[in-house]
Amino acid sequence: MTERSPMLPPERTRTLALASAFLRGVAAAGLGLGSLAVLVMVFWISSPYPDSGPGGALRAAAALWLLAHGAELVRPGTLSGVPAPVGVVPLLLVVGPLWLAHRAARDAAEPEEGRARPSQTGAFCAVTAGYLLVAAGAAAYARGGALRVEPESLAFPVALVVAGAAAAGVWTAAGRPFGPLPSWSPLVLQEAVARTLFRNRAEAACRGAAVGLAVLIGGGALLVAVALGRDMAAAQDSFLALAGDWSGRVAVLLLAVSLVPNAALWGAAYGLGPGFALGTGAMVTPLGLTGTPALPHFPLLAAVPDRGPATPLNWAALAVPAVAALAVAWCTVRRAAPADAPRAQAWSPRETVLVTGLAALGCGAGTALLAALAGGPLGTRALSAFGPVWWLAGPAALVWTAAIGVPAALLLRWWRLREPGWAWRRDVPQEDGGGTKEPGEKAAAPAKPKSLAATREPGPEPKGKGREKDEEAADDDAGFEPYDFLPTDPWHEKETREARWASLKQSSGGLMADFPARVPAALRSEETPVRSADRKPAEAEPAGRKPADAEASDTNPADADGPGAAS
Repeated sequence: MTERSPMLPPERTRTLALASAFLRGVAAAGLGLGSLAVLVMVFWISSPYPDSGPGGALRAAAALWLLAHGAELVRPGTLSGVPAPVGVVPLLLVVGPLWLAHRAARDAAEPEEGRARPSQTGAFCAVTAGYLLVAAGAAAYARGGALRVEPESLAFPVALVVAGAAAAGVWTAAGRPFGPLPSWSPLVLQEAVARTLFRNRAEAACRGAAVGLAVLIGGGALLVAVALGRDMAAAQDSFLALAGDWSGRVAVLLLAVSLVPNAALWGAAYGLGPGFALGTGAMVTPLGLTGTPALPHFPLLAAVPDRGPATPLNWAALAVPAVAALAVAWCTVRRAAPADAPRAQAWSPRETVLVTGLAALGCGAGTALLAALAGGPLGTRALSAFGPVWWLAGPAALVWTAAIGVPAALLLRWWRLREPGWAWRRDVPQEDGGGTKEPGEKAAAPAKPKSLAATREPGPEPKGKGREKDEEAADDDAGFEPYDFLPTDPWHEKETREARWASLKQSSGGLMADFPARVPAALRSEETPVRSADRKPAEAEPAGRKPADAEASDTNPADADGPGAAS
């Protein structure tokens, strides 16, 4: 409509842009809800013994979609009659809604040719409002189903999750800038963010935190895979016991796949040391399993260690946070002492320690956040605590990465800046002045200017007097260092002219005239004066004879040194 109506007033165009952003949010939420509803309806149709009609299946789909945003569900129909909470969120199920909200905000904030776009704040608010409107409708629709939504969880964390995804989309559309900060932020922080050095260090810290967190989760997934491989029979028995038909088994398989990221975070918490809870009275750590666990039948729970004292194989799980800390150190040192930059651009030890510590802090904060999402209550009594404890897993990740990462970063920095090898580490002058020089580090000495004899052009070795003059000039220049302002171009020196003339005469095949090369009168003032001590008595001109310079200029007006003499 905006393309076909170019004469619309600015207020009308801006209103249409906000309406388009609002509809993008509604469409993103509807697409995610509809995709999950189609999947649930397929299982309901294929089930030989459905518990309810299509309305119940659609209400269950709406509840599961809200669960993917972090909402807390309640099962009212339990055997004990007490409603039981469902707080464990399948993290793989979260990816789809977050990506849809992110893409809607990004498309709404990106400028399009020929169309007006709302401001970044307007696009964020419009997309978030449209998405949350559909979420509120889905929560109201799911109230009469087998899974109900706690109303307070719609404000936190559902609204916060949607707003975060929309903000990330607007930030992506703006080019992922790091600043400037809003006007209401502290002035000191605004000035710090405005500096390029601060932004580079902050970017390196965020990158190191992300790498450390990824290695930690990957190591946890490896621990779970090894544990399931050791007890595959128990996992298979629990999988077959949950469902007898193929549709139920497919549903259990999809649920297990959606809980794989949760299991990886459980394994990471186990490797960090605090472990995870299997109910209110049992904890699993590398030191062993304590208490009486409340284990429901599920294939992934077959990876839980058996009772008894810990073995060296259990202690080997502690290598996961150690590797994550080394990854943080390596990622930081790659920026602190890059392989394609000189020593002068390397960070100081203080900066390296500070950035590595900030990366460790970010890794600990990310671990605490994901651990809080990976666990939750599954019941009211023994299963009210299930999964890793976030306030233990986060500090443990911080301690591991800081205690190992900081010394490892300093050691790697020293290894990269060592004197032997690494030819690129020579001290070179800075062009942009962006590097920092370490205290106590000597600057490279400036190179001495070459002598006149060393700057002469290569050519055929002159014979006779020419050889003697060259030897005398070399002896004189051996202990003589010219000043910086003396000319170093040897083109008009006498010895060089004679050597050049001899080379041209030899290559001409007898076509060159047999007279020596002389400097024209116009260039005589530019020639470096020859000391009287260097002239020999045999070189004096006889009385009554014209000077050789004038004689050469009368015979050949062209310069004998140039290409015209050869022609």
